[in-house]
Amino acid sequence: MASVLGDAPGRGRPRQIRDSLAAKIVDAVLKGPPKNATQWSLRALAERYGIAASSVQRILRAHNLKPHRWGTFKFSKDPDFAPKLRDVVGLYMNPPTNAVVLSVDEKSGTQALERTAPMLPIRPDLPARQTHDYRRNGTTTLFAALNTLSGKVLQNCQPRHTHVEFIEFLKHIDRNVPKRLEVHIIMDNYATHKHAATRAWLHARPRFHVHFTPTSSSWLNAVERFFSEITTKRIRRGSFPSVPRLIKAIDSFVEEYNANAKPFVWTKSAKKILHKIKKCHAIYGTLH
Repeated sequence: MASVLGDAPGRGRPRQIRDSLAAKIVDAVLKGPPKNATQWSLRALAERYGIAASSVQRILRAHNLKPHRWGTFKFSKDPDFAPKLRDVVGLYMNPPTNAVVLSVDEKSGTQALERTAPMLPIRPDLPARQTHDYRRNGTTTLFAALNTLSGKVLQNCQPRHTHVEFIEFLKHIDRNVPKRLEVHIIMDNYATHKHAATRAWLHARPRFHVHFTPTSSSWLNAVERFFSEITTKRIRRGSFPSVPRLIKAIDSFVEEYNANAKPFVWTKSAKKILHKIKKCHAIYGTLH
């Protein structure tokens, strides 16, 4: 019965690509781009090894290789990386009682760009379109503090982003957080955050507790997700004839954002993150 139901030997189209040739193509891609190019293309590989581009595509797909794609990375060189990571992740996963945890940062140089013509609306088979040129109508700096427990954002726009404006934003936080609560602030190592005047202001208010993220670790600061969302949904494709109109749009977005806010949830423990970083260093660290 098995012989009746089974395929007879020699049936089907014979294989055209030898395993050794496929291995050479995979090895070439893993070793890096060809001379005078930044990445391999299907056509370049096909020409190099004398096979069809569709065959190259099948080989790369089988090995999950995508030479046309690229990403960014940065290894933190902070000597206190692990303790700072555990401190910040601990605040996210086990926040203290009778306190608020605020992820704080500023989005500097937010431009009020005005397109030279109104955007063309979306149509069947046509995306929405805008002119490539624009007028620059000034900039503002968006200071924001994400409350990780409620998901709501405190925001304030200032014309500059020196320590003076940052202290003004800290005062804004102080006025809006009930006095009975301790305030834990997570922020990066930007100079205005460590300015002598900033440190003096914080030292005079013992309910404020500062937690710095490791250097080159903006991914650890929760408010960056909010900045990404407001940039994508409101700023990038907007057209603003003046800075006040830009600020009004930001305030309106934050108001709606807060009306639908959900608690910020961090799922990766410090142990898991450190293990993953250790693996990345083992794979790529020898290149640096």
